[in-house]
Amino acid sequence: MPSSDLSIRHLSSKDPDFKGALFSSLSLPTTEDEVIDAAVLEILAKVKAAGDAAVLAYTKQFDRLDALSVFDLEISSDDLEKAYENLPSDQKNALNFAANRVRKYHEQQKIEAGCHSWEYVEPDGTRLGQKITALDRVGIYVPGGKAAYPSSVLMNAIPAKVAGVAEVIMVVPAPDGVRNPLVLAAAWLGGVDRVFTVGGAQAIAALAYGTDAIPAVDKIVGPGNAYVAAAKRRVFGIVGIDMIAGPSEILVICDGTSNPDWVAMDLFSQAEHDELAQSILLCPDERFIQQVEQSIVKLLPTMPRQKVIRASLMNRALLIHVQDMAEACEIANAIAPEHLEICSTEPRRWAEHIRHAGAIFMGNYTSESLGDYCAGPNHVLPTARTARFSSPLGVYDFIKRSSMIEVSEAGAQTLGVIASTLAHGEGLQAHACAAEMRLKK
Repeated sequence: MPSSDLSIRHLSSKDPDFKGALFSSLSLPTTEDEVIDAAVLEILAKVKAAGDAAVLAYTKQFDRLDALSVFDLEISSDDLEKAYENLPSDQKNALNFAANRVRKYHEQQKIEAGCHSWEYVEPDGTRLGQKITALDRVGIYVPGGKAAYPSSVLMNAIPAKVAGVAEVIMVVPAPDGVRNPLVLAAAWLGGVDRVFTVGGAQAIAALAYGTDAIPAVDKIVGPGNAYVAAAKRRVFGIVGIDMIAGPSEILVICDGTSNPDWVAMDLFSQAEHDELAQSILLCPDERFIQQVEQSIVKLLPTMPRQKVIRASLMNRALLIHVQDMAEACEIANAIAPEHLEICSTEPRRWAEHIRHAGAIFMGNYTSESLGDYCAGPNHVLPTARTARFSSPLGVYDFIKRSSMIEVSEAGAQTLGVIASTLAHGEGLQAHACAAEMRLKK
């Protein structure tokens, strides 16, 4: 039976207030939001006003990294390549393998997801279409606090380069001046153009406003802590952003036929990110839920990050007993998780019922961790129920669309009358006259 010092919350879909209990468990504490927002506003204002001087001051304050110039915080292309060349062969091979799969997936996505220009010609010779152009310059934020994330470098940089972005600027904190060689190697392999060891809200401000050393970008992508998320929210409109990333989430739907040890470890895989990460199991087999809980107790002591996992599971994990797999899918859609695993004998059948999820992992052999590193699809995913209306990071995030309109003389005779009628109806006479002047008398 589960250890008495590891209490994970159980819910049943038959509980009278199940929906209320579920959604209260999904919400995050907001007590620090105002404090964080106030601090971020001050940082943004100072970087906007003082540029590099403010970036240096905050880098010294938060990362204990002293430099005379922000240019001193830039890592040269030669150093990136050297980091790659000096990797142990197993790490180099793994990084190459992952990068190739991520690149292949996003090259296919570029073809299939409408990331290309097109036009059609009407019988009267009018041409209508869409022109696709890549963004000029993109900033990617790579976390560097509690852990190093070379995989995030690949997932952000590669689709940008596949899209045709001319310049990718990467910012990554380097507390105490420690530079992770895998992260630098991934930057070189992913085609990053410039790298600065600057992090936090000050890095977001520098990318948004530009400084003498760090050029202003058109869009900022990549996850970070609460301060980074708050800064991205504040600069949106000055630059584009991908999304506001919250703590990581995994939801596992099981029919009771899976290996409980595998399921427990999959729950751990997100819990180890952060104390606020959320791991949820939906299952119609109450006995299997108990087996998973026993596996959790058995496997937790073997985890190097067991303290973080334990806190995450006790604070935010849910073990939910449902009536059947169909109901599990309904509840999953209400949760709209970042990562959704379907561990069953018929994963594709149940995937058809899923409308809202950042990524769907089908079958017992498809652990979420494969998606994090090397399956190919992007691991930058919508969190906090935003999968209801947003998508994984992709090539489409690094392009923009321009409508193309070329009206023929014959087409102007038809469209002009329509436009004139509607413009007069709106009281916009100049609009009407512009169309009417092109009509044949």
